[in-house]
Amino acid sequence: MGKLTAQAIAERALEIGDTEGIDAVTIRRLATDLGVTPMALYWHFKNKEQLLVGMADHLIGGFAPKPADDRPWQAQLRDLTEGLIRALRTHPCAKNVLEQIDPVAVPNFLAVWNHALGLARAAGFGVDESCLITKYLLQSAIAIADAPVHGQAEPDREARVRAKMVGLQSLPVETYPYLVEMARPLVGGTDPVLYDTFGVDLVLGGIEALAGRR
Repeated sequence: MGKLTAQAIAERALEIGDTEGIDAVTIRRLATDLGVTPMALYWHFKNKEQLLVGMADHLIGGFAPKPADDRPWQAQLRDLTEGLIRALRTHPCAKNVLEQIDPVAVPNFLAVWNHALGLARAAGFGVDESCLITKYLLQSAIAIADAPVHGQAEPDREARVRAKMVGLQSLPVETYPYLVEMARPLVGGTDPVLYDTFGVDLVLGGIEALAGRR
């Protein structure tokens, strides 16, 4: 193989984490997969903690802000949010990785975080509000990325959905008119693209509406 880089190690670690879970990601396992000795990996990552930081940095590097971006704050904040959702969905282990690292140790995380805070300030929000906005955006992105509409097909799912839908549709329509009307999307789910775009629109629309009151 070519020169062993931290990026190549992090990418392989993410692949293992995606398919087998974070616990399966070890220096020894990576060395075997990459065809090198464990000592070759220690040159880049001294331990599992540093490896997780490297995985997080590689993950976030895919959507880190570009310099000299003079677009409106709304467009830039949308890009950051959608980029995080894509990263979380591309790598199922990403959520666990982010939960186990100290963000301050991850350069790309710091860059994204700082940029998001700056965008909130540019929108007219105060210090405390800007901090809350970045926290809400992170949690919203995680929730959207975890949506079951993007999950793999489950055994007997169609039968279970049909049973739940029939149950809602059987409710007294005069008492629960909207549950009866919306039984199908409530239990069957919505289009994945609509789920994502509407979710991001809902969150960012709220931020923009609040900014308009400033």
